[in-house]
Amino acid sequence: MAYIKNDPFRGNFDSLEEFADVVSEVLHCPITIEDANHRLIAYSTHDERTDPARVSTIIGRRVPEKVINNLWKEGVIPALLKSREPVRVKTMDDIGLGDRVAVSIWKNEEVLGFIWALEVDKSLNEQDLVLLKQAAEAAKNKLLQLQARKNKKEERFQEFFWKLLTGHIQSNEETMENFRLLKITPPSSFAVAVLQFEEDITNEEEKQISYLLQTNQRLKTALYTIDHHQFILLVSLHQIDQPLNKLNDFVQTFVHKMEERFAVKSIKPAFSSVYSDYQKVEKAYREALTVLSMKEKFPSEVNEIHGYQNLGIYQFIDVLLEKRTNDGYENHALKKLHEYDDKHNSDLVETLEAFLNKDNNVNEAAKTLNVHTNTLNYRLKRISEIGEINLKDPNQKMTLYIDLKLEKFK
Repeated sequence: MAYIKNDPFRGNFDSLEEFADVVSEVLHCPITIEDANHRLIAYSTHDERTDPARVSTIIGRRVPEKVINNLWKEGVIPALLKSREPVRVKTMDDIGLGDRVAVSIWKNEEVLGFIWALEVDKSLNEQDLVLLKQAAEAAKNKLLQLQARKNKKEERFQEFFWKLLTGHIQSNEETMENFRLLKITPPSSFAVAVLQFEEDITNEEEKQISYLLQTNQRLKTALYTIDHHQFILLVSLHQIDQPLNKLNDFVQTFVHKMEERFAVKSIKPAFSSVYSDYQKVEKAYREALTVLSMKEKFPSEVNEIHGYQNLGIYQFIDVLLEKRTNDGYENHALKKLHEYDDKHNSDLVETLEAFLNKDNNVNEAAKTLNVHTNTLNYRLKRISEIGEINLKDPNQKMTLYIDLKLEKFK
């Protein structure tokens, strides 16, 4: 696709808004310009021809999440992230998207943003597509300037966040002053989430993370930072109903989309309790790290648990282990069962743990152990006799459950 010699976009433009108007005049169609995370940067202002998706983008200052999801499913965004050529997008009535053409704005091998040309009264011809590519080249420097300012701002954000995470801000007054100076509205309630990658987070993965956070419209991220293989977020829960359920959905969706869109696998999510006191950010951070620690030590039991509130007894496992160790305690019933298993090559301890894990549900425990319920009931009877255990006593069962978990922790 050859370039047109008389480039109409060569001049200096005071702003991207002025630039968008010029592109619109040249191509005779409405124009929007977005950054790489689909946040609206500029749009042509003097053209009333539009569609619902463009209206929503202008009002919300970013592309609606449902539109982004559909563009991924239809292969439009993957194409824009690979090619420097314009990409045609056909009408998608269910999301209010009319015919349009998009082109990526590149700097070397990095996509800085996108220009979208809405085809209302006319379809862009080959010459128009050449002009659209030239417009993308002309917009590059303006977007680089915006990116440089954004990077400096994010450095200040991250420095402040680390002070909160490590308890180096001594009062709520000082915290609020930092929020004010950074022009961030502090959420009335929040949680700390940590997304743990298998290896140190690369620059490319950092961009992918930023993309997902910016395009997510369920929960807002007030602050974030990276610590080697962990991505740490302060998540706003301001006026959010059922915040723990929303947090769970937020981290699970993040993990799913990182794998689906960018082939990044095995991310472990964790999040804290909900707080409103910013002196407790450090505590919230420790809670999220505790969840990750338990996932490492008890993968089968805790793998699907992401929130500190749902850890149950695993919240206290360190304290309980310390007490048991200091006291030199030994569970008589478990000792007898282990001795019996060793002598008779049986599985009574495993059977007991499966039964307790399934909250005394014989059918579920039998499925887990792959045995008949009659076999399980016989084993439970032998467990009661050998270990001198009353399996109808909740106190005894809770003690056994805890001590079984502590055995794995040693």
